[in-house]
Amino acid sequence: MTGNRSKGMVLQERDRHLLRELASLRVIDRDQAKAVAGFGSDSRVNRRLRSLADAGLITRFFLGTRISGQKAIYSLSKKGALLVGVPRRGLQRRKEEALIADFFAEHQLAVNDIYCDLKCRRALPQGVIFEQWKVFDHPITNGSRLIPDGYFVLCTASRSVAAFVEVDLGHERRGVWQDKIRRYSEFATSGEYTRRSGHQHFRVLVVTTTDRRAESLRTTAASTTSKLFWFATLPAVRAKGPYAAIWQRSTSNELEPLIEESLP
Repeated sequence: MTGNRSKGMVLQERDRHLLRELASLRVIDRDQAKAVAGFGSDSRVNRRLRSLADAGLITRFFLGTRISGQKAIYSLSKKGALLVGVPRRGLQRRKEEALIADFFAEHQLAVNDIYCDLKCRRALPQGVIFEQWKVFDHPITNGSRLIPDGYFVLCTASRSVAAFVEVDLGHERRGVWQDKIRRYSEFATSGEYTRRSGHQHFRVLVVTTTDRRAESLRTTAASTTSKLFWFATLPAVRAKGPYAAIWQRSTSNELEPLIEESLP
């Protein structure tokens, strides 16, 4: 493979961008590939994903779903990672394997949906810039088991909003969440976050499956802190977008937007 060709396929900058995004997203479905790479139609993204898979730059799997039976998902191959100079992250499964109840893939796709809605699918509030998205392979502090699902920074002309993301699909016990909440609180008060990031404060956005589950997690958080944690559901994010007034803090029933609109 040389230059911009792979098995007769002419690589475009959009292809390279998609491969670089996959290093962070780990696994994607068609709709996420369409969003992050800017494809205009389902047919075009389907053809391109097939071409990238045939060239060995991405690997295709099939994930069982409750609605459609199964859908194709894609992960970065070793060859694709080498091409664009990024770490290979993602599914370590056999090519074309059918995955049933693969919690890692389902969870990562849910995290990716939050990223796509924050950056690609929805219009940002006026005057707001999406500055950064970060993923974690290791705990955020030494001696900690806390590995966030994601982290992003939004900026306006006057301030910034930094937030860790936690996507909950209902698989983690209350004790696990109590530990997470305690560790995030310690991270916030220790000063280590500010030393590392340069930001004074952060939020933890918890996105879960149902209102009932969100209320349970809010109660768990409220027993430790009234700060840091903001809660919403995946259906609310999908229906209204992450910037809408869908968020509740641990000790408040008021629905708040993620960030107030800020004119230039």
